[in-house]
Order: sequence, then structure tokens, then C-alpha cells
Amino acid sequence: MIVAVVRDEYAAAVTDALTRKGFGATKLASTGGFMKRGNTTFLVGVGSAQLDDALATIRGACPAVQPAQGEAKAPRAAEEHGATVFVLDVERMLKA
Repeated sequence: MIVAVVRDEYAAAVTDALTRKGFGATKLASTGGFMKRGNTTFLVGVGSAQLDDALATIRGACPAVQPAQGEAKAPRAAEEHGATVFVLDVERMLKA
């Protein structure tokens, strides 16, 4: 399972990209945490064979955030990117 915390400005692009590739995702509104601003958290269930494609899809829709001209570079890596992504092993998935 992929848990991707995405900056709100990229949420629509991530949704569109995942849908075009046939990945199902649950989208949750979230705030704070890693990016200290409004963001969207995606839960994407994928098998190991699909993992690299799903990660590339998310990465492609969330380009690195460039600091504005004259602005100091952010000290934390999570603030320099459009998404923070976690990959979790899931032992079992059930649909009820």
C-alpha cells in the first residue's frame, strides 16, 4: 500500500494520473504534519508488480517544489517536494 501525502496544489493532477493508469485510490483531506499546510493524503492499494509504476505516476504528478527567487531553500526535505510517500507492506486486504 502506498500512503502519499500530497500538496493540495497537486491533488487533482495525482487523481487524474492515477485514474488514467487504472489505479484505485482513496483520497483524504489532511492538514499539518510533514508539510505544515493543507494537503491531500492518498491511499493506493497496489501489488508488488505495480508498485514502481504507481510510484512513478505519483512522482510525475508532483514535481519538486522550487523555492521562489530570492527565497532561502527550505531546511527540511519534506518542504522541498510536492509529496511525501510511504510504502507499507500489507499482510491481508479484505473487502466487506
